[in-house]
Amino acid sequence: MLKRSGKWPAQPEPEREVMSGAMRVNTADTDRNTDQIGPRPPRQVMRLARMGCAHPMRLSFLQIMLRRMKQEGWRFDRPVWQINERGVGRAVYRATGPQRTYSLVAFSHDLPDHMRSDRVIATAWDATFALFDGDPQPADLDRLEENVPFQEAGRISPKELSLSRANRSVRLFAHVVESLACGRQPDTEQIDQVGYLMRTTAVYGSGKFGAADRSVIADREELAAPFQAEMLSVWLTRAFTVDIAEHLAEVRGGKKAVRLDRKIRRRLGVGNSTGLGMAPFIVRHPVLLNNWMAARETALARVRNLDVAGGKAVKALKEALAAAQHNAANWRSEHPIQIAKLRDLRGDLEKISGRLKTWPREVSRPWNALWRWGEEELSLEGQEALLSVMLEPHGEIVDDLADRMSADESIAFRIDGAMRISELRDILEERYDWALEVDFSKPENLARFWYVSEEKLEPRLGNRFEEEGAELEQPLCVARLANALWQALAAWPGKAPVAEFLLAHPEHRFMVRRAQAAADYPYAEVHDNLISQDMLPIDLMRLKLAFFGASHFDPRSDKWVRISLFQGDPYPDEFNAGAQS
Repeated sequence: MLKRSGKWPAQPEPEREVMSGAMRVNTADTDRNTDQIGPRPPRQVMRLARMGCAHPMRLSFLQIMLRRMKQEGWRFDRPVWQINERGVGRAVYRATGPQRTYSLVAFSHDLPDHMRSDRVIATAWDATFALFDGDPQPADLDRLEENVPFQEAGRISPKELSLSRANRSVRLFAHVVESLACGRQPDTEQIDQVGYLMRTTAVYGSGKFGAADRSVIADREELAAPFQAEMLSVWLTRAFTVDIAEHLAEVRGGKKAVRLDRKIRRRLGVGNSTGLGMAPFIVRHPVLLNNWMAARETALARVRNLDVAGGKAVKALKEALAAAQHNAANWRSEHPIQIAKLRDLRGDLEKISGRLKTWPREVSRPWNALWRWGEEELSLEGQEALLSVMLEPHGEIVDDLADRMSADESIAFRIDGAMRISELRDILEERYDWALEVDFSKPENLARFWYVSEEKLEPRLGNRFEEEGAELEQPLCVARLANALWQALAAWPGKAPVAEFLLAHPEHRFMVRRAQAAADYPYAEVHDNLISQDMLPIDLMRLKLAFFGASHFDPRSDKWVRISLFQGDPYPDEFNAGAQS
């Protein structure tokens, strides 16, 4: 039995009930004492194969933001539009809530085609943005205009919460402008093939380049959930992408020009081009990862425990499934791995649709019966899609979990030096059994290494046996570190304190800290070897992007992906008009 230490109370069944930040998580499928179905165990959900099949859901960060703004009656306007006939200038999009105002300051540029690049090393973009804390004055706009278009080469202040940039999807953007200028709507097939007029190549926050630190905004209710400032920035950027297209169409077509049809407009999101830099985030933030996963798994468990499936919930489930089928039908990819997943997904959604024709029957816990059927009949892609649609009708028992998805990561930073070696061994056996099974004497199990590039200070992945630089390896090889710690502990007496061990072996401090945190945060670790030759970084990226709320996951390689955000969701002006999302 795994023993506890520090302020966290001992739990009677270590694999069944553990602490997860602000929530208690029962990780057994069924609690034998209460007959309550618990969250899925980490050994099932924290594998890369399943993480790489994650789907957006009610607890995705952009949905959390949109729900809050709708419920609180936020208002939106565009007080500044200083854009000339070439599409160059600045604009401000303002979001006003019950307590505060946030403003997206947008700068539009006339970028030659040969300078347009999705790579992080680009130095010019079609548009650049900063999310301003409050209502910017002309002096603020002038200051930002001198810095924001240069992105990393400029400097912003703690009055800014994010810094971002975007490039046009050239073919679709030109088609939309030309169509509207001629007085007709763009071709919907072309709209659906791309799904966005612009795609961001970076959205920086949390103190980067002078922006406000996370601690500045963490106690604000509207920004307490993860990445809310960044989601607001991207959502307002989406409005700008349509506005600039309509502006250029009006310049070209004059009175003949028309505005984009609202239904067609809804089909457009904001694209995002994301490289390897995103992948290490969830490894570097284990407590935060735990809280994301614990919230999702707790939500699923709550739904599975329901005794009835009422007519309203069943109707909402079928609507969610129809939306998922529509999304899957318009989801395109040229990557062979994703093509196979899309084939599985579309087939599985059809299976779910067929199942719902005779569900629910008079059975105990009908939602759990549906889930159990899915586990037996669906692929991993289909199972994770089923999770998403099952959560959708149950906001009243799910949405409160959004308040528990952030994390004070400092609580897991202090090492408990008084812990006995025997207790640390217990943790490794219980939480890292998957890592202890890996044979790191085999080249294929340590074929790669993570490092940070000198040029852009971005994470990269090297081949240990073909490239130089392994001596600069970042500590993202958690399985190997846990394995090495286990072996180093073998010669130490169980009653010895951890502090004594670390005085002799300080190189293991990092892994000791992670292991002690994992004792109380069961979803803190990815249960796979992240330096094996067959590891796919896109699996890590998809999990994080699904929590953002991304759709149309389209890998361009195993290290680079394009996605869409807010596709199908309302625009700010629709909130003002009281539109339903």
